[in-house]
Amino acid sequence: MARLVLPGKGSSLAKRGVLGLLSSFDIQGRQHHHTLQCQARKIGRNNFHISEEAVHRDKYFSSPSRLVSRRLLCSVAQPLLAQSEELKMSTPKEIYLKDYKALDYYFDTVNLSFILGEQKTTVSSKISVCPRTEDASCPLILDGCDLKLLSIKVDGKELKKEDYYLDNRHLTLLSPPSSSFFLEIDTEIYPQYNTSLEGLYKSGGNFCTQCEAEGFRKITFYQDRPDIMAAYTCRIEADKSLYPVLLSNGNLIGQGDLEGGKHYALWEDPFKKPCYLFALVAGPLESRNDTFVTKSGRTVTLRIWTPSHDVSKTAHAMYALKAAMQWDEEVFGLEYDLDLFNIVAVPDFNMGAMENKSLNIFISKLVLASPETASDGDYAAILGVIGHEYFHNWTGNRVTCRDWFQLSLKEGLTVFRDQEFSSDMGSRTVKRIADVSQLRNYQFPQDAGPMAHPVRPHSYIKMDNFYTG
Repeated sequence: MARLVLPGKGSSLAKRGVLGLLSSFDIQGRQHHHTLQCQARKIGRNNFHISEEAVHRDKYFSSPSRLVSRRLLCSVAQPLLAQSEELKMSTPKEIYLKDYKALDYYFDTVNLSFILGEQKTTVSSKISVCPRTEDASCPLILDGCDLKLLSIKVDGKELKKEDYYLDNRHLTLLSPPSSSFFLEIDTEIYPQYNTSLEGLYKSGGNFCTQCEAEGFRKITFYQDRPDIMAAYTCRIEADKSLYPVLLSNGNLIGQGDLEGGKHYALWEDPFKKPCYLFALVAGPLESRNDTFVTKSGRTVTLRIWTPSHDVSKTAHAMYALKAAMQWDEEVFGLEYDLDLFNIVAVPDFNMGAMENKSLNIFISKLVLASPETASDGDYAAILGVIGHEYFHNWTGNRVTCRDWFQLSLKEGLTVFRDQEFSSDMGSRTVKRIADVSQLRNYQFPQDAGPMAHPVRPHSYIKMDNFYTG
């Protein structure tokens, strides 16, 4: 999971609390998961989704949605019942651990296709859907936020308006097939206006994603929960001069040039993962390259991507990555399971660092170091954070949470692993003193204040509140 650097502090103060309950920025306008209990109502709606926030942002949009949202504002007022439903939907709802139950539908494979543009980005998904029980007849409820729905198909047949229900948080298929089927959804999003830095956003000339905990619903309609595990492929298409590097999870299985100065890259991640581990990066980046030979003799390509002027500052991060890979094999017997491991370090990232499968994304200060400016503490912090995110490959990625109430399990175990790694690479005594100091300075005040909570709370209103200081 991401580690947040404390405001005004150096990278040596990458913040960690008891069992790895970590901080994140309090971003206004975040959307959160609410369970939808809906009945089919014929309420006059367009067959796409524009959130209230998007309507307020409308004056900044240079897309067709600008005209559409104005038409919405100028249209006849909805019935009072519809207004009441919208108000109910916008009210925060408490999520209880005791209410957990498995979903009625599982996803087996997810094929994503992105066409990255300056004004808009088109996302196409093709999902293999499997009912949990035979002859299921329940609605299929998908999470979505700030998405414009273009089309929706089941087994190649486009659905009619009466076949689904769309509001500002969910897309519901009212009567999906009772056996396995393919669900195809095309959406339009606007990463350049996504100031939450959740989902897919554009900043500093780069497209980037952050999906933990509930950012994937800002990319496409999906069952945005960690217990929905699927194998992913991802095709990315973009202008080659503006975005020469196109990255996603897994192994690169295809790439090439297209007409109009564009190019594409096709990525495949064969191991099932929850959607919060999906990642995409596109931009003018350069890499430091190296290799690592696993204990079974496989050669893994390692790349650390940064803006060109920062490549010289990634030598220590590459050393830390190779050391972590070797240590995990020797101490835990865990070997890396793909042919490629990418790290991206960019200055615009709101979660410190993120363990997306095979494509870790970091804020620059947790990767970059040079002898002229970095302290011993900076080097130690980079070693620990690089190790932490790599160790998540098994404790968090291949073995992951059932629900977000189990966040401290994957984080606690991985924090323990990175503490042991740092101790073995340096001084165990010094490391222990530093960890206890962190607890005394940051965790103890929280546990003594109004933000105190059990390691596994019984309920939450905002998932963000798990990532506290």
